[in-house]
Amino acid sequence: MTFDVESVRAQFPILGRQVNGKPLVYLDSAASAQKPQAVIDAMTAAMTNSYANVHRGLHTLANETTEAFEASRRRVASFIGADPSEIVFTKGATEAINLVASGLGQSLIAGDEILLTEMEHHANIVPWHFLRERQGVVLKFAPVLDDGRLDLDAFKALLSPRTRVAAFTHMSNVLGTVNPVAEMVAAARQVGATTLIDGCQAIVHLDVKVRDLDVDFYVFSGHKLYGPTGIGALYGKAERLAVLPPYQGGGEMIADVALDRITYADPPHRFEAGTPPILEAIGLEAALTWFQGLDRDAAAAHEHGLYHRAREGLAGANWLKVIGEAPGKGAILSFTVDGAHAHDVAQILDRYGVAVRAGAHCAEPLMRRFGVTSSLRASFALYNTEAEVDAFVDALNRTHAFFV
Repeated sequence: MTFDVESVRAQFPILGRQVNGKPLVYLDSAASAQKPQAVIDAMTAAMTNSYANVHRGLHTLANETTEAFEASRRRVASFIGADPSEIVFTKGATEAINLVASGLGQSLIAGDEILLTEMEHHANIVPWHFLRERQGVVLKFAPVLDDGRLDLDAFKALLSPRTRVAAFTHMSNVLGTVNPVAEMVAAARQVGATTLIDGCQAIVHLDVKVRDLDVDFYVFSGHKLYGPTGIGALYGKAERLAVLPPYQGGGEMIADVALDRITYADPPHRFEAGTPPILEAIGLEAALTWFQGLDRDAAAAHEHGLYHRAREGLAGANWLKVIGEAPGKGAILSFTVDGAHAHDVAQILDRYGVAVRAGAHCAEPLMRRFGVTSSLRASFALYNTEAEVDAFVDALNRTHAFFV
């Protein structure tokens, strides 16, 4: 199995630039991935040659743009093994989760339970807190073990007849832990709970097929998947979307409006009020087309090889503490440096051209679980190289020298 990383890198214009006089080493793809030329070209072509609002015009440009927009919906559906009518475009995964939480929340009452995990991103915590504050629902959190694995037994034990929703990440953005989501969905279904999976990280590194998972809702964002910002996708089972109340009101999401009544459009348009992210959807289609043209198994093996090379390069660094070492985890390295704040380390690494994430990673409960207020995160993508890993290790050793 081979992976031609240099051929891939050549398709990302930004990777050729320098930062602070050093070649850019971009290790922040878990936050937002860089964009291949195919995505840049697709969005530019749409703006240059054929742009109009979608679904509402009968002229040529409107028809062409509508077809491109709906082609993206079909591409997303094919990518995750769904029907196009089950794909709702949102501005990102955060909006998708809020959409589901808002809709489900209308039927929840005080004392109903929502089960989450300690490793959730804030996007999959805060919308449920809204329901706790406003309607008195009870939030429960399945714990995380010391090595970063989810305590699956505890997750199952927390499920009860009062559990209405179980919402959890497929792959942790901090730990890289890949959760056994099919088993979690099956357990939640036994108590009649609706299930939602945050797939923002997993969708990039795993072959996700929503029918196999049997999940009710699955969300992901485009910008981590080598596509543009401002676009995300919500998958919902057809029968679940059919009874979910609308999230926003406006144009496009209605069937009929009168002064004394209103009827709503069928899904997915019921949930796409107003002008949607048209250019972004076109960019997402280009990203998925490009991504599906790669050997994804080879790309995943390449990413894992980079992670293990970094771990080996830092094996003797007794001043570094790794957070999250679950078996089968993704290519994410989260860590702290003794005697140094994560923000300071990140800024010094930037002097060497190395871009990593620093902070709480929108996962404050998880930070508290591991007894830290912040950490650093190096996330490895298919366009990173072994030379970049070595540059990162060298820069980190040099950075540590500032604090001793």
